[in-house]
Amino acid sequence: MFRSRRKNTPYSLLATHFRPTSPSALTVTTRLFVARVRPDLQMALEEIFDAWVEVVHFSGVRSEQAFMGMDFGSLIAADGQAAEIAPQEYEPVDIGEDQPVNCLQTGFWLLKTEGELYALLMVPTSPHCGEPPGIQFFLAHGGTQQSQTIADRFYRRLEQAVAQSKSFRGKVLSLELTRGYNGHSGGITVHRLAPVKREDLVLPDETIELLERNIIGFCKQHVQMKEYGQSVKKGVLFYGPPGTGKTFTIRYLADVLPEHTTLLITAEQVALLPEYMTLARLLQPSIVVIEDADLIARSRTSMDTPFEEVMLNKLLNEMDGLKEDAQVMFILTTNRPESLEGALASRPGRIDQAIEFPAPDAQNRAKLAQIYGREMTLSEDVLAAIVERTEGVSASFMKELMRRSVQFWLERNSHDPQISVADVNAALEEMLFKGGSLNVTLLGGAGAK
Repeated sequence: MFRSRRKNTPYSLLATHFRPTSPSALTVTTRLFVARVRPDLQMALEEIFDAWVEVVHFSGVRSEQAFMGMDFGSLIAADGQAAEIAPQEYEPVDIGEDQPVNCLQTGFWLLKTEGELYALLMVPTSPHCGEPPGIQFFLAHGGTQQSQTIADRFYRRLEQAVAQSKSFRGKVLSLELTRGYNGHSGGITVHRLAPVKREDLVLPDETIELLERNIIGFCKQHVQMKEYGQSVKKGVLFYGPPGTGKTFTIRYLADVLPEHTTLLITAEQVALLPEYMTLARLLQPSIVVIEDADLIARSRTSMDTPFEEVMLNKLLNEMDGLKEDAQVMFILTTNRPESLEGALASRPGRIDQAIEFPAPDAQNRAKLAQIYGREMTLSEDVLAAIVERTEGVSASFMKELMRRSVQFWLERNSHDPQISVADVNAALEEMLFKGGSLNVTLLGGAGAK
């Protein structure tokens, strides 16, 4: 027994739109994009429809077999019984601006432009075989030379939008696999970092000079370097004890190089390294930051599983595989440079400059005390006591010291407007002795008196 055809299905709309051409006689071309670029695709579609395409019909679309994937054939299979019109569903995608971009989940359009008729289907694809999820477009037309020319123009505009990547270019990004608590779509997380200025850096002058020459100056001379046949890919290693400002300096570099896209990769995300590198090449000039690199690039002799070596090889291959004119810089950070694999740390061409982040000296410890105690008045005696008793500590230790000193000052309920030496001593006593040796190590205070 034959089922009656439902009215207002994608099939019936296609049949009416292209009459007398049968929907099964249409020419269909397709493009597949990674789902992480959805905001740029969404904005490109809106621009196309506003500028040079007349929209005859627009809706969502769904199929009972959508979990198996949907293509243009789904709209006309069994005379249209496999698919039906659905509401337009949008999902907010955070791009680091005041408002997210509302991205369409699925879309079905009947279009007209320059006397030619078109149908457009946009559907998500499910990830398989390790591939990231995607967005697929199917553009159907009558197959004439003019209609194919316009179809090519449509896809070129989408490709240009992805190449420009205005949504994420010049921002600080991480790839995410889960949805955030704010209900916005996962995919790419844009980090909104407070700006860090040069005067905020608490580092030796020679360290700042190395940063400015090997990173900031190098990045600003990319064009001239390429003109003289020099490679513009580069690798830099930040090393030093925990809490000495390596991550803080990354924030400074992101602020002072706003035209660069910064990609932050933690050790547990190294499996996503190929996708990170695809994004780095797309958004270049870019800086790829791998934090705690010793966790994925430690010496092969200390590795416990084959998986660790696979991850190391991925990193080495990506660093070697960049073209000489690729404007991609690697910055690796580590607290244990001695444990790094020799193929990474000792072979020229992967790491071009190592920059040490030492524990702050006396001058910088005084500066840190003033920075972290900026809402308080610090006397010369208090500053002297802090500097004398904190030799060898990290910047993180200084931050915690000032916080606890303020807490002890508040607990005294004193009308004294200044933190006293006694407050500082009480904070140091608790941090260095009452918590035991483990607490000292956790706080980065091994050298304190």
